Amino acid sequence: MAARLKEKYNKEIKPALQKELGLANTMAVPRLEKIILNMGLGEATQNNKIMDPLVADLALIAGQKPVTTKSKKSIAAFKVREGMPIGAMVTLRGEKMYEFLDRLISTALPRVRDFRGVSSKSFDGRGNFTLGLRDQLLFPEIDYARVEKTKGMNVTIVTTAQDDNGARALLKLFGMPFRQGA
Repeated sequence: MAARLKEKYNKEIKPALQKELGLANTMAVPRLEKIILNMGLGEATQNNKIMDPLVADLALIAGQKPVTTKSKKSIAAFKVREGMPIGAMVTLRGEKMYEFLDRLISTALPRVRDFRGVSSKSFDGRGNFTLGLRDQLLFPEIDYARVEKTKGMNVTIVTTAQDDNGARALLKLFGMPFRQGA
């Protein structure tokens, strides 16, 4: 069974976006390339055992095993040595990417307290959108009773759009709740 948002993209979003952006070629229509989930953990320098539950949480959220990221260089002020594990990340593509975006838009973002929408200024100029989440409890997969430490994460949505306007139009058609007037 194909992901719900993938079918929606092919049947509704792609033709609407092609018309809105005035593109003659259907292959030029912006599409999602990948979604990267990144969880940095500075406290792992003192206690290495903190990493395991957070890596497990990230695996539950993403639906695939995360890669632990290691420090590239030593920084004495932060008590970090080269090669120390300091975070975890997952790159989602294909069906899992659409499934995650669906869960993010329909379940996780509405659970944010005092949510007024995501900032439309979080684009990087090349059609990529980054969103910061305060804790992992927004996702229904995470068992509230098992969590000892809440940790935020970055969600980067990489599109094939050439500029921010194309990416913004694509995400808006997917249902991303952008803040009004910002």
